[in-house]
Amino acid sequence: MRSRDVRVYLADILQAAEAIAQFTRGETLETYLGDLKLRSAVERQFEIIGEALAHARAVEPEIVDAIGNARAVIGFRNQLIHGYALVDDEIVWGNVENLPTLIADVERALRGRP
Repeated sequence: MRSRDVRVYLADILQAAEAIAQFTRGETLETYLGDLKLRSAVERQFEIIGEALAHARAVEPEIVDAIGNARAVIGFRNQLIHGYALVDDEIVWGNVENLPTLIADVERALRGRP
């Protein structure tokens, strides 16, 4: 697979993060826990975020310095994919609540590019 411009990966991260924000707007942990479709959609978008960040890191390793918790985000993706049976929904929801920080970091990284 040919590597893409890091800006494309960052845009993919923003798109997935914005989808999560849209899906979860007005929801609570309790409604999240009770809605399989919502949980599945959120997890899928987190998988995309982690995968896009891993590809961005491969293209530009220093990107992890611009995006706080980049390694943890990639690790979370790996947990969702490979350790699906051990996924803790409360941890997923905690990551939903931390999305504004990720979005701000990615937007800042994008603004700093030509």
